[in-house]
Amino acid sequence: MDFTYTILIPLIPLAVFLILGIGSLKIKENVAGIVGVAGLLTSTILSYYTAFQYFFNVGKVNGIYQTFVEQTRWMNFTDTLHIDMGVLIDPISVMMLVVVSTISLMVHLYSRGYMHGDQGFTRFFAYLSLFSFSMYGLVLATNLFQIYIFWELVGVSSFLLIGYYYTKPSAVAASKKAFIVTRFADFGFLMGILMIGYYTGTFDFMTLNNPTALQDLTSPIMQNAGITFMGFSVITTALVLIFAGGAGKSAMFPLHIWLPDAMEGPTPVSALIHAATMVVAGVYLVARLFPMFYFVEGGIALEVVAYVGGFSSLIAALIALTQHDIKRVLAFSTMSQIGYMMMALGISGYGDVDGLGFTASMFHLFTHAMFKALLFLGAGSVIHAVHSNVLQDMGGLRKYMPITNITFLIAALAIAGVPPFAGFFSKDEILAAAYESNQLLFWVEWVVAGLTAFYMFRLYFGIFWGKDTIYKHTPHESPLSMTLPLMFLAVVSAIAGFVPFSQFISPDLVGYTTHIHMNIAAMSVGVGVLGIAIAWIMYKKETNIADKISSAFGFLYQWTFRKFYIDELYLFITREIIFKRIAQPFAWFDKKVVDGTMNLIGNSTVDASKKIKGLQSGKVQDYAFAFISGVVIIVMVFIYFMN
Repeated sequence: MDFTYTILIPLIPLAVFLILGIGSLKIKENVAGIVGVAGLLTSTILSYYTAFQYFFNVGKVNGIYQTFVEQTRWMNFTDTLHIDMGVLIDPISVMMLVVVSTISLMVHLYSRGYMHGDQGFTRFFAYLSLFSFSMYGLVLATNLFQIYIFWELVGVSSFLLIGYYYTKPSAVAASKKAFIVTRFADFGFLMGILMIGYYTGTFDFMTLNNPTALQDLTSPIMQNAGITFMGFSVITTALVLIFAGGAGKSAMFPLHIWLPDAMEGPTPVSALIHAATMVVAGVYLVARLFPMFYFVEGGIALEVVAYVGGFSSLIAALIALTQHDIKRVLAFSTMSQIGYMMMALGISGYGDVDGLGFTASMFHLFTHAMFKALLFLGAGSVIHAVHSNVLQDMGGLRKYMPITNITFLIAALAIAGVPPFAGFFSKDEILAAAYESNQLLFWVEWVVAGLTAFYMFRLYFGIFWGKDTIYKHTPHESPLSMTLPLMFLAVVSAIAGFVPFSQFISPDLVGYTTHIHMNIAAMSVGVGVLGIAIAWIMYKKETNIADKISSAFGFLYQWTFRKFYIDELYLFITREIIFKRIAQPFAWFDKKVVDGTMNLIGNSTVDASKKIKGLQSGKVQDYAFAFISGVVIIVMVFIYFMN
């Protein structure tokens, strides 16, 4: 089947961006909303049609899912090294099309109500379309350079959306922080791409991920894998650098500091970018290059992915326990769940059953996108009603917002891993894969599962139960434009776990059947129920238990509340070391030595010119006097030497 038409999926949002962006001052709010939703709806229909055709009609041949590539040559470096632009259709790119389309469409619909009356409504929808275009281009990329181009466009879109309220200093600071931190990560990504291109002679995913070549020691890739740099092969070093780019975009430790500040953007932005789509770009990048990560040098780069993911998951869950801003709790929850996905990729094998970690990671990416977007949109509905992000300003909202209450509860149950909601199935597979591959990481993620259930129900009970808060204005349920996406995502969060995901997504493209691992499922459900029960006791009714516990933990509570002082550490390194110890001496040298030398030369020239400028006075008598004097002196010198 010809999948050339899929190029329209990213091009339609691009056209919408240009229309709304150019006419942002003239196009009215209702027109902008209709155009934005219609464009995304068209791309969504095409994405679902592509998924249906690929998975159920033409994708599988002789039991193996095929990869379809449509591309054109864009730029040549050498006969073999070139950059192409096109679309790559395979199981994970098709799955990502469904995820991006679903969440983007729900956010577009939701934003019509949430952003109603905002002066920049049209501009906001233009930014949403630019982001959708960038994300589509990223997941359909056929080579490393194409994915890098759209990777940077996603960063630009994120910058614009986080800083949407550009008159608000905290939003401007957050957008700059996100942009700068991810630029450092993307520099590593670019270095990795250049190293891969130089040593393998290609950027093409089909060539780089060829398992036959990766297992053949005489192939160009594996021959160059033997070239070492600082004790590691250059290909392994390149893969770790590429992962650094993914770690920055997916907010993995220690490049996670931008994510909580990014909550300064409108809440629909948090749902679209920082919960379901952009932050999983790093996971998708590792999955896209998974054969290389697995086969090169015994998977050393993959071990880095596993341990960074596991540590990020734990530290984010601990921080989420103590935060008061409901969006920041969800932000650290996102970081923790992305860590789950990274860890699962890092401990995965390549075969069918051995590839459970890969499948589980992609499955959790799919389910997490649905219930985390639901959590953010639910939080937005609450903020829209009470005009505050702070948990202490809320309570008893179930009586005023029944739809938001039920949908938020479904999402909380899903992320807590309670059956039969979606998160139970994907999290069970991750824990099962970890149990078989790495016991340390299994126990870490088992503890994280309990912490996740606790902080999510701390959030739920604090918002919808707890104390009966007296509000200045009586809260009310959000309009249908906002509650309809909530209800849709709640249904998906409830049933998505029943998708036979492993039959569609596996590292070797074959597909297989998985089963619930009852022992591990019992452990994960047990620790999740324990977390919910503790949250029930502490937060369902107004008590002082939480205050007593936080006081008892003392400095440990403060460390988690202050996010382990990682932001302060970055500021110390930046201000005290880079600026004062490095930048200031260089600035002094530049000002005093370099500029001083140039100024000395210039000033000396000016002084000399002042002293000799009288020689060119413009007066004829001065010139005549000088001429006659010169002649007399020459004659006298001549006579002197003649004698």
